[in-house]
Amino acid sequence: MTNDLSRRRTRTTALVVLVLVALSIVTAFVGSGALGGTPIQDAVDGWLSADGTPLAPGTGAFSIWSVIYLGLSVLAVLQLLPSRLDSERYARTRTWIAASALLNAAWIWTVQGGFLALSLVVIVILLAVLGRTIALLNRDRPAGLVDAVFLDGTMGLYLGWVAVATVANVSALLASHGFKAFGLPTDLAAGLVLGVAALIGVATAVGTGGRWTPSLALSWGLAWIGVGRLDGGLVSTPIAITAFCAAGVVLLATAAVRMLGRHPGASTSRTEAASGVLR
Repeated sequence: MTNDLSRRRTRTTALVVLVLVALSIVTAFVGSGALGGTPIQDAVDGWLSADGTPLAPGTGAFSIWSVIYLGLSVLAVLQLLPSRLDSERYARTRTWIAASALLNAAWIWTVQGGFLALSLVVIVILLAVLGRTIALLNRDRPAGLVDAVFLDGTMGLYLGWVAVATVANVSALLASHGFKAFGLPTDLAAGLVLGVAALIGVATAVGTGGRWTPSLALSWGLAWIGVGRLDGGLVSTPIAITAFCAAGVVLLATAAVRMLGRHPGASTSRTEAASGVLR
């Protein structure tokens, strides 16, 4: 009786994940303007646009959402399969995945409503939830290549990108209130923030045992900040160079952690090796 009740609760939670992921994707379409909403780059007086602040990623950076949403879509269905319903890794992360989907939608709603300060609160909580999810996944290795790609890989990309988005969100909020970085030159202030972002990337690489996907997404966002400063309304070669260097530091740190054997377990087959690279 207890086992039946537990299984019903697991199925219910899995269905909640499916519904919330679907909600987040529909909300994303609203945020893109495709379903009548205000495009994110035009909301909150344009502070979150590619030229809103010196730390805003270029427009092309946001294409990573297509990969993340695709991964979440597959994951939402995958975690409903009987084999995954009985999986301990899915059991301990399912609620956190559901929370991340809800927070993702909530962030878009707050931006659509013009609440830039509230959007920062939401995205910081989302970042914490994703960090917790990766920490739970990091307790052991994925069961196979499919889980490595769609569970570990998707959530890793999600974490890395939201880390960059949080930096952009903080920058947008401060700029909207006329913050002048204590009188520091713009290039220097932006460079210091990018340095902190790089340190966060290094800490993430160490803390996750050298997972590639968070580092790749974080580096992608940092590199696109560089691209945005070479082309657009806020051109700055020093910021661009610093952003590219920060992206490189994160990738090198991740490679170093993996070479030093900090990632948990050792691959013993081609499938396990591929899982280790893609997670």
